[in-house]
Amino acid sequence: MKESYFFAYGSLVNRNTHQYADCSLARLHGWRRVWRHTNLRPIAYLTVEPDPCCEVDGLIAHVPNGDWSTLDYRESAYDRINIKHVISHPKLETIDVAMYSLPNDRHSQPTGEQPVLLSYIDTVVQGYNREFGERGVENFFNTTSGWTAPILDDRHRPIYPRRQKLSPRETALIDANLRRIGNTPVNLSKGDSATWLGACA
Repeated sequence: MKESYFFAYGSLVNRNTHQYADCSLARLHGWRRVWRHTNLRPIAYLTVEPDPCCEVDGLIAHVPNGDWSTLDYRESAYDRINIKHVISHPKLETIDVAMYSLPNDRHSQPTGEQPVLLSYIDTVVQGYNREFGERGVENFFNTTSGWTAPILDDRHRPIYPRRQKLSPRETALIDANLRRIGNTPVNLSKGDSATWLGACA
């Protein structure tokens, strides 16, 4: 029986957000990250969509005993799809690799009512910086579509439940890339804070 692995391209790249220890760098071919919103969640997250001209760096991680229940719960808005034929990784043995992706009929573009959280971006980019360095962070921004999405600046009162603490250097790196792509996060007001914290609890 082949061992099971998942491919991480968003928050799961940050190893502090999960307990899966057997991780390796990997690359997904023919797909692109994109910011999307689904009615199954109150805010926008990353998903992937086919793009024959793009490649996505990320991690593969072993799923012990093929027990997907914890991951399926975490990624409950997504479908788990097999990608073993379109991914490069260093494992010498033959493995099964799956990733989580929103079905086309289950998502739409983010809006002011369903924004991207800066605390989520911080967590994702921290993971990419640790795994791939500053060039990998730049590549993350370049290979992700939908950066016109509104971004809610919740750094001082993070809403994302798996948010991570950033160093000043990490903060500066993320802010510099957001400026480079031309997106300025909108500050979280006190009233909005209570609303979003309740919705995302």
